[in-house]
Amino acid sequence: MSDSTHGDGSAELEHEVAPHLRRLRSRALRDRMAESLLFLPMVMLVLSIGLSYALGEIDERFMTNPSKVITFTPDIAVTLLGTIAGAMITTAGVVFSLLVVSLQLASGQFSPRVLRGFWRDRHGQVLVGLLLSTFAFCVVALSRIDTGADHAPPLTVGLALLLTLLSVIAIVVYLDRISRQQYVGRIMQRVARETHVLISELPYGPHIGVKVGDPVEPPDLAALGRPLVVTAVADGWVQQLSRRAVVAATPPGTVLRLETRVGAYLTAGTSLVTMWPPPPDPAVTARLIAEAVIVGPARTMQQDIDFGLRQLNDIGLRALSAAVNDPTTAVEVILRIGSVMRPLLLADCPAQSVRDPEGRILLTPCDLDHAEYVGHAFNQLRHYAAPHTAVVIPLVRTLRMLADGCRSGYRGALTPDRVRTIEALDRQLELTVAGARAAGLLPEDLAQIEAAATA
Repeated sequence: MSDSTHGDGSAELEHEVAPHLRRLRSRALRDRMAESLLFLPMVMLVLSIGLSYALGEIDERFMTNPSKVITFTPDIAVTLLGTIAGAMITTAGVVFSLLVVSLQLASGQFSPRVLRGFWRDRHGQVLVGLLLSTFAFCVVALSRIDTGADHAPPLTVGLALLLTLLSVIAIVVYLDRISRQQYVGRIMQRVARETHVLISELPYGPHIGVKVGDPVEPPDLAALGRPLVVTAVADGWVQQLSRRAVVAATPPGTVLRLETRVGAYLTAGTSLVTMWPPPPDPAVTARLIAEAVIVGPARTMQQDIDFGLRQLNDIGLRALSAAVNDPTTAVEVILRIGSVMRPLLLADCPAQSVRDPEGRILLTPCDLDHAEYVGHAFNQLRHYAAPHTAVVIPLVRTLRMLADGCRSGYRGALTPDRVRTIEALDRQLELTVAGARAAGLLPEDLAQIEAAATA
């Protein structure tokens, strides 16, 4: 095949993949901005500086007779603006200190993985931006006041006073909000809500991924010949991936096996995608596939349902530790997990073998099925809850509720995945009761647990 043919094919692949990559990068950028304590405050800071210059021009040109509006002499205005600027920058330091203390408390008491909720708090970002904006507005306004004039610019001084009032109100609101955010119930509610949003999109949706093709039986890979292995180019957690982009990066008729999933950790140089047969331009295909996988230093809730279960488990395990010893929080964690798992187990997961209209087959064996979600939700909690009767009983009841819900909620014939799900729940129930027996609980406590398991 000639180089020109290769070039045309590569350009066509890049053109087909480009829309999917743009959407992927746009979602990743929005998520980073949502967790940034820099983006929104900097935007507000720049706008306040521009507004200060604009109001200064309006004051000079049109506000020559300010008798009908609030006025100050230039000396009083300079003192007032200087006082406001100093107070705002000092208050900004106090707010940062409160935020750091809140992060330390949440990390130590619950889990480091719940800190992202504090960074994403829009009220805190607006408050920081408002304090910095007021400071910058007053500093710029000070440089434009003519101390020899009859009066200070009324619009500029009036807006400075308004920004100050808004800042004071925002501080009170933030103090109330940050104290409430420390409630473990609020933290778990936020995690559960984010997880429910992703579950509601199953099997396909704008966040977790668009449908690639129709389910098919996986082909016999041993008969396909020698494959091309595309390796990861960076270390980190898979935060997002676009199956449509991965598939579109290969010629029609290709069989691809994705060797990772959202929420997995990638090591540079390890297998990312295996494909049969090798494409005409392996370098271009490998680059496009690598761009279709967003890797970062931490897990996120962009597409990762399992990360919601991980955060709830971390809170529960910390509550069951000897250092904290808070069974009540562990019970609430189990109840929250039950509310998350019920719609998850009744929803359909994306098929792990699909074929698109161009004949490409995508295999995703690393994706979690319902039985694996059950294990991730309860394996660790079941083990550490065994010595606590007050925790084991809600856990047993939650498992029974989920098992009964699956048996009654599944419509039509039971698929192999649904059978494995029910078996996984029954197995968790058996292991929970066995763990309670092995923990040496009192006979009357064991009787209550067994009664809850068989009721």
